[in-house]
Amino acid sequence: MLALLPPATLFVFLAPVLVGLAGTLLPAFGYLPAIGAHDLSLAPWRDLFAWPGFGSALRLTLSVGVLSSLLSLAGAVALVAMLSGTRAFGRVQAALAPLLATPHAAIALGLAFLLAPSGWIVRLISPEWTGWTRPPGDLVTIRDPYGLSLVAGLLTKEIPYLVLALAAALGQVPAQRLIACARSMGYSRGSAWLKLVLPQLWPQIRLPFYAVVAYSLSVVDQALVLGPGNPPPLAVLALRWFSDYDLARYLPAAAAGTLQLGLVIAGLVICRLAEWGVGKAGRLWLERGRRSGAADWLLPVVAVPTGVVLAAGLLALLALALWSFAASWPFPAALPLRWSLSAWAGAGERLQGSLGTTVLIAAAATAVALVLCVGCLEQEARRQRKPRNGLLWLLYLPLLVPQIAFLFGLQVALVRLRLDATLPAVIWAHLVFVLPYVFLSLADPWRALDPRLARSAASLGASPARIFFRVKLPILLRPLLVAAAVGVAVSVAQYLATVFAGAGRIATITTEALTLASGADRATIGVLGFTQTILPLLCYGLALTLPRIVFRHRRGLA
Repeated sequence: MLALLPPATLFVFLAPVLVGLAGTLLPAFGYLPAIGAHDLSLAPWRDLFAWPGFGSALRLTLSVGVLSSLLSLAGAVALVAMLSGTRAFGRVQAALAPLLATPHAAIALGLAFLLAPSGWIVRLISPEWTGWTRPPGDLVTIRDPYGLSLVAGLLTKEIPYLVLALAAALGQVPAQRLIACARSMGYSRGSAWLKLVLPQLWPQIRLPFYAVVAYSLSVVDQALVLGPGNPPPLAVLALRWFSDYDLARYLPAAAAGTLQLGLVIAGLVICRLAEWGVGKAGRLWLERGRRSGAADWLLPVVAVPTGVVLAAGLLALLALALWSFAASWPFPAALPLRWSLSAWAGAGERLQGSLGTTVLIAAAATAVALVLCVGCLEQEARRQRKPRNGLLWLLYLPLLVPQIAFLFGLQVALVRLRLDATLPAVIWAHLVFVLPYVFLSLADPWRALDPRLARSAASLGASPARIFFRVKLPILLRPLLVAAAVGVAVSVAQYLATVFAGAGRIATITTEALTLASGADRATIGVLGFTQTILPLLCYGLALTLPRIVFRHRRGLA
């Protein structure tokens, strides 16, 4: 039975990606029989290129993707280089946990509340510092034409993710000994970290950074809230055309999705080439042996703005909570004048339906992902097979391929199978993204389990099944719960997967929040955004607390 789980797992999360890519590539070249397009042609590409805002949309996509990816990497490296090995590093990681758990859409909504011309920051400094008694009409701080607010939104999610990846990789590198050795030869701490520690960390964070690049170049959920609307980024343009009532729009939309895939592939190839060039330059830098202390002032210059961005992200979450309980908050008051639960009561019916659907989809997708991942890891342990590097690339495939490039094709396949707009279809679409994160969260703790425990149990006559349920699962309860919390957080954050697989007829908290994002009812948006934040945080809290309760009399397991 266990032997069937690895191929079944590969099928579950790779088949939708491959089928979806085929279902998008063919319409991009004019073939979509469902709408009467039977002849291959380049007409969809001509329509795409002829769209008046195409050049601006392409430039916006590239500038936002490149800028946010480079800044997130620089900020994460600077922050970890300055704080690793200190007590403050643990506190910073704990402070970043809410940002990691919060969906992208909720962060974007909170930042919109924070950065808008009538937002919290302007309220805090008005009218004393600005003289404004009304929101400034000529100030553009969100949805700006250059996408800077979108870059800020991406940074608040990508920097914590890369900091977590760097922190995990640090556990496998003797960083402090390397730094001490370099300092004994006259190098500054910053130079030692960049010259000796970072090159050893890079192979372990390469794929997480590639996932950041792919997401930044094809972001949709945050772009709907923080990005410019005319023209929008390329992925948002494709989504608009896919959602259009005019079926003829599907073909240029598929071309836009295919172009998005090409941009991501090109971006990853350029990253690989840049990695080779930086490696060559780094070796020359090492060979020269210069003892410059420039890194010691450069790292704080990068780390301080990074800290400001992360603080803004935490304030954005607080802004969501404030708006959800605000009954009256006129400009320029720094805090609400009256508090009320009326927004929660008013959103009760909408929240009840979407919350139940969100929890059901997240629980089902996470449960299936846990069963598949645990089965694969147990099969690997029993056969004593070492994992190959190619497996990591397969796991990251759904994270590296732009969602807009394959989810439409997957929807076409679901329509043919008469599964579209059904809960099983949405759960499967979520599973494509949940499963890789669950596996990556669980793999290292499972592989680190001391095999002598299983051998000792076997020597006492325990069967493999008894060893699995009575020895391994109790010991690994905390990693299992943390992996489940990660899966729930990933599922709650899914927007495009819900829209396409659900055909717009299955509503979750995320789809409801983004539907209302352009409206004027900030209190209702605050309720939905705050609920998006609270749900994953509750799961993480449960994952950390439950083992302490269950094993309160067994300190080693707790």
